[in-house]
Amino acid sequence: MLAGVFFLRGILMVNISQLSSIINDSSRVVFAPNIEQKYLSDTLGRKKGSASALVFVKSTEEVSAVLRFASLNKIPVTPRGAGTNLVGSTVPHDNAIILDFSLMNRILEIDKENFTATVEPGIILEDFQKYVESLGLFYPPDPGEKTASIGGNIATNAGGMRAVKYGVTRNYVMGLELVLADGTVLNVGSKNRKDTTGLDIKDTVIGSEGTLAVITKCLLRLIGKPEKSTSILISFESLKSGIEAVPVLLKENLNPTALEFIERKVVKLGEDFLHLDFPDKDALAYLLLTFDGSEEEIKNNIAKLQNVVLPICKKITVLDDSQLSANVWRIRGCLVKAVEAVSEQEPLDIVVPISRVADFVEFVNQLEMQSGMQMISFGHAGDGNVHLCVVRGNRSEQEWESELHANLEKLYAHAHNLGGLISGEHGLGVSKRDFFFKETPDANVRLMNQIKTAFDPKGILNPKISYEKI
Repeated sequence: MLAGVFFLRGILMVNISQLSSIINDSSRVVFAPNIEQKYLSDTLGRKKGSASALVFVKSTEEVSAVLRFASLNKIPVTPRGAGTNLVGSTVPHDNAIILDFSLMNRILEIDKENFTATVEPGIILEDFQKYVESLGLFYPPDPGEKTASIGGNIATNAGGMRAVKYGVTRNYVMGLELVLADGTVLNVGSKNRKDTTGLDIKDTVIGSEGTLAVITKCLLRLIGKPEKSTSILISFESLKSGIEAVPVLLKENLNPTALEFIERKVVKLGEDFLHLDFPDKDALAYLLLTFDGSEEEIKNNIAKLQNVVLPICKKITVLDDSQLSANVWRIRGCLVKAVEAVSEQEPLDIVVPISRVADFVEFVNQLEMQSGMQMISFGHAGDGNVHLCVVRGNRSEQEWESELHANLEKLYAHAHNLGGLISGEHGLGVSKRDFFFKETPDANVRLMNQIKTAFDPKGILNPKISYEKI
């Protein structure tokens, strides 16, 4: 490919160097073949795409201008936040233009009277949360990857550990500034807490993985910072008994902030990875809970918890030592990275009805024994989101690809039979397209295609993860 010239699908020649005149800062435009490999993939780095240009945008005006250029020339565009996606949503294809939002990372407004924040999409989640908490405010969404961008969280409707009490990212997005594929700028949503004024465009875009529009500003809902937070570790003799305790806890209306399940064999991986220790190593499984609120409220909830769970568990440990609590949550938070440090793995985020979590995990354990492929399960017991690491081990590339696909088909099919879905919070990306089409009725896919066409008639926004097959 000649420098500065872009060849698209064998039919169109475009002088891609025109992007330099749009941005007016050569340091923020990188052309192929000088684009770093990390920008051609997601956080796992295994799926590779192709791009003609990488543009580090700094304003809505720049985003609009780049999209107008791309639309006129029918060039695919892949939006990118922090690149922490696990399913290939940030993998560019067909010599796309990558729009990187890492420089659009400002907090534009904190409105304490209306409990809102307006931010740019590239701001990192943990940075934003620390800032608002320093003001006595709280942004509840809590996905495991704290270095993800807010824009990326919105694009995948990220959930996380606090979803059982506070909900997911969607519940905290009040408005968005969007740029459509042709460069048109829209503002959707508002600071109003109620809105039945027409169709909710904002909610349609949330979770669409960059296929409908590009987010350039985010209006977020905040709440007051809880007075206190306390975590509790409940030990069990088996994973089955631990998961079966979950509906018992939820029926008591204890309203935990987080409610996680973990097997002892999984915890061991996290301990070895971080060189930290978990309490009660003789247990085979654990439930990890957090309560937040006033000190009196937490005290009452812990008392109720003990009355309900003590007869059916091995031990209850109140993690009132801040360092111990932090270490336990660090071990829980590192599990995917701990597995990845040992072997390549496929991370899954299957979701099933809460009442079927135990059934699904039992199926996973049976499939692990039958297939000989290690499957490490943990996740959000309070909302039915089962995270799985399907581990490659010493399989050859051909063996890994063949056996993984066969086992994924079984896992997704069983989840579907239980009333579940193939993704709770990671999104579809390019990794789950085939399984999505298998489990989704044609009429649903047809409607999704029509929505995609209404937003993006030329199909340039993240086209490889759009809903085409029927």
